[in-house]
Amino acid sequence: MDHLTLQPFLLFDGTCAEAMKFYESCFNGELTIIRVADTPMKHAMPEAQHQKVVHGHLKSAAIEFSATDWLHPTRAPRQGNTVALNLSGGSVDLRTVFDRLSKGADPALLDDLREMPFGLYGHLADRFGVHWFFTSAKA
Repeated sequence: MDHLTLQPFLLFDGTCAEAMKFYESCFNGELTIIRVADTPMKHAMPEAQHQKVVHGHLKSAAIEFSATDWLHPTRAPRQGNTVALNLSGGSVDLRTVFDRLSKGADPALLDDLREMPFGLYGHLADRFGVHWFFTSAKA
């Protein structure tokens, strides 16, 4: 059984790269930024979205967290839904936890686990309104 890792996950409305560079200047560490244009997803998205960040990650001795720009086509960022938890690890463990947390989850805010160009992805807002993202690297 793979172990799972839990990290804070931040969502920005087009300022993810700027914010992550600022946090890097505060905490140092290693910053990774992947833009929509750097992925196969660019073919399915409007060109105006191509410079947005699909995945940002900062890891230092003090902290580790991930972030993205808001990319969902119909949902909008608002106070309360821009901070989430990201659970990553093995796909079997992710499926088990996803299924458990999805009991009573808001069906309008549920994106079932599925393969994406960067690996496994899913999202839900649990019955208490907490947003969870699920990811695992592409095998």
